Formats: sequence, C-alpha cells, structure tokens
Amino acid sequence: MTRLPGQPIVYEVNTRVWLHELRHRAGRPLGLGDVPKEAWDEITPYGVDAVWLMGVWERSPEGRVIALRDDTLRAAFARAVPDIGVDEIAGSPYCVRRYEVDASLGGPEGLAAARAELDRRGIGLLLDYVPNHVAPDSPWVTNHPEYFVQGTAAEARQDPAAYLDTGAAVLARGRDPFFPPWPDVVQLNAFEPRLRAATSGVLTRIGRACDGVRCDMAMLLMNDVFARTWGERAGTPPAAEFWPAVLDGVRRAHPGMLFVAEAYWDLEWDLQQQGFDFCYDKRLYDRLLHESPGSVHEHLRAGEDYQRRLVRFLENHDEPRAAATMERAKERAAAVAIATLPGATLWHEGQFTGRRVQLPVFLDRRPDEPPDTGLRGFHERLLAGVHRSGMRTGRWQLLECTGWPDNPTHRSLLAWSWSGPAGQFLTVVNLSGHPSQARIRLPWTGKQSELGAEVCELKGVLNGDRFERPVAELTGPGLFVDLGAWETYVLSVGAAGAA
Repeated sequence: MTRLPGQPIVYEVNTRVWLHELRHRAGRPLGLGDVPKEAWDEITPYGVDAVWLMGVWERSPEGRVIALRDDTLRAAFARAVPDIGVDEIAGSPYCVRRYEVDASLGGPEGLAAARAELDRRGIGLLLDYVPNHVAPDSPWVTNHPEYFVQGTAAEARQDPAAYLDTGAAVLARGRDPFFPPWPDVVQLNAFEPRLRAATSGVLTRIGRACDGVRCDMAMLLMNDVFARTWGERAGTPPAAEFWPAVLDGVRRAHPGMLFVAEAYWDLEWDLQQQGFDFCYDKRLYDRLLHESPGSVHEHLRAGEDYQRRLVRFLENHDEPRAAATMERAKERAAAVAIATLPGATLWHEGQFTGRRVQLPVFLDRRPDEPPDTGLRGFHERLLAGVHRSGMRTGRWQLLECTGWPDNPTHRSLLAWSWSGPAGQFLTVVNLSGHPSQARIRLPWTGKQSELGAEVCELKGVLNGDRFERPVAELTGPGLFVDLGAWETYVLSVGAAGAA
C-alpha cells in the first residue's frame, strides 16, 4: 500500500473514456494492464499523490437498458456528444452490479498492473464505493433481500417507479430525501446489521486492490438522514452510526486505507467525526464560483484541523467544467487558492487543458476539444511549485487584509500563510475583476530572530519575482500589496541574502 501524505493531491480520471482514447491513439485494444508509460506520465504530473480511477466496477446491463429508455438522459447524452452511438453508452458507474473490475477494462489483473505502475511512481490509487444502493441485477437482490428497504406488492402496483417487484420480494428503489426515486438502483437498508457487516466485507476486499475509496453520497447512510428519508420503513435506528460500524472493521484489516466522503448539506464535520479522513468541501466550491470574496473569507475562518480534512475542488465529474463556469483569469486565481489551502485537493482530468463539456458518466467517449496548452503549463507549474516548496507541511493561518476609508478594494483580497520546517510562505489572491490594494500583517513577530534579519526577501514560488521589505513593515503596518484583476501572489518569505 502506498502511504499517502496527510493532505494528498488527487487526480480524477474517467477510466473508460481514458482507455477509449488510448485505444484510439494506439490503434489496438488496451486494458488497464496495457497502458503505456507515457500515458501514466500524463495523468501523474509532478505534485500528484493519488489517482482516482473513476468507474472501474462492473456496470449493470439492466441499468444500461433503463438508461437507454430514458428520453431525458438520451437528450443529455446527445447534447454532450451529438454523434454518440448506442454502443458507446456503457451505463452508469454508480449503478454497480458487482464490485469486480469490468472485464472490458482488463479485469482484476489489469487493475493490479495499474496499481503496481502507480506504486512504482509513489502514487496511490483511489476507487469508488456506492454505499446507498446497488443495481437491480446485483446478486444481492436475489441472494440477500434482507439487505434492502422493503415494500409491499400493493405499493409496487401503485407506484412501480418507487418499487421493484422481484417476484420473491418487493424492494424500494434508491433515492435521497429531496428527489424522486432513481429508476436504475435498489435501496439498501443502512439500519440492517447484516447489510452493515456485508458492506464492511466488500470494502475490506476492495482495500486489497487500492489505497483508498471515495464513498458516493456518504451522508445518505447517516442514521438521522436515513431515518428522515425512509421513516418507519427502515425500522428502528440502531444505537451505532452506520459509518463507524462499517469502517472500524475495514481499518482492522487495512489500517492505512483512506476514506473520502462525497458530502453535502453541511454534514462534513459529522462525517469526519464518524471516521472519514476527508469530506468534499462543496461550500467552498459554491462560494468561489457564485459568492463574494467576503463569503469565501468567512468560510475559511473554520479551524485548521477541520479544514485539513476537507477536499477542495473546482470541478469533478458531477460539476460543470471549470473552463465553462469561470473566465480564464478567475479560473487561475481560484486554482491558486485551492492549491495553497489546507486539505486534500481534487483535480479532474481535462481540467488542466481547458475542457468545457461536462460528460455524462454513462458515456465511453467525449467530444474532441482543442487543448489549452498555456492553461496546462500553468497548472503544472502550480502543482510543482507548491509541492517543491513544502509549504503544506507547515501550519496554516488565515490573514486579515486591511484598507483605507476611501479604498474598500481590500475586501476583494484573501490572504493566508504557511509556517514550518520548509519556511514561511504567503498567498494573496484577488478574487475580483478589478485592481485591489491592502496591507497584510504577517503573523511572525517583529523580533529579528523570527525571520532572521531586519530585511526580508520575498520570492515568487511560481515565478522569478523577488523583492525586499523591512521586517518592521511586514509585522507592523503590514505588507502593501497591489494586485490586478484576478492576480495572485505565492511567495516564500525569508532573510534577505539567504541561499
């Protein structure tokens, strides 16, 4: 097992689409065990700690048939890829029939070869797990109906969209509290002790093939959420929560296995307390895209220990492409922010080259889009610069930006510092489309011994910028900054003349 750092950088890859393109490039069939070295190089740029191979498990043939009959889905497929063929619609990776690597991807042997290739590079492997539901043709449906939320034959007749009548049992279709049932999945019962034991067993087996899992919609299995969703139908809530009961057993077999929760509804803290190493920071995503710099600043006031266990991102397979939601300069500013904040960072394959089409996860092929080589170069410099600096091995602190009565532009600036064995670092981000100025007092005291001299040199981590300032200014009135629209500073701060 590859040991991942405390705040890993994760790179998400749509496995089927990636292999489709590699096959086209090579002109021959390819599975995960046949991926050439240069293709692994492309998805493991310097600074990446783990690759998330999204969608490796056996998809449901029955779920695919249901998707093909859905006119709304078919319209979405055609919008994304106008010439998509039926044979290029694989079905949903979150409608899992079995947790076995799909044979078309190379099966378990192909995944083992992929993991070995990543391990040689010191890169970890993350895979998916869907705890809330399974496909209607999952073996569990026939062999273990007791794992599922039950219905009656009358309910199945009255509302066939909400129930599946297998002939031997009537089972509820999967759902969350806010939307109608999903037609292609069957609802597991989070309160059922035998289901909890089975879930722990599946995750323990998955743990032999990877270094961590991303758990889809993890909050749906929390006792209070599940009770609100299913009421008396789920039975009496047990004293123990679902996730501690499941994860404790897995961690006995795989102590270093990483668990990442897709989480919403402000339940990140609760899921951290229930055993997850990291939870999605959807709030930060929404604030960066749609709210004011002040809103982002307030979000970042949370405790550092909590923030270190969040996953920062600007896109993933569930969200629109960053290049389609932000102008180019804003996208770069936001990328600098999430790359230098505490926590795990999630990047999505295609994000670095400016892809704009959000691809439905059902599809094996995406449209051709010209790569933005300048954007890719920027992201690679960003990841490499932050990684080489070692800043994220230190302690993080949010800083205050102050202004003047006749100049409120300081409110558009965000600033934070890192301090530790690798040195002192400062990030300043202008989250606005206009120039902004501020004073930023650095958190190190005015004593010469703290920064090693009376004069400090500030060096650009991502470029060759260098300038000097008196320590008394940095720790007194504060560093004066003047940033253009969407501009950023990422600086190391040290004694002038130091090597």
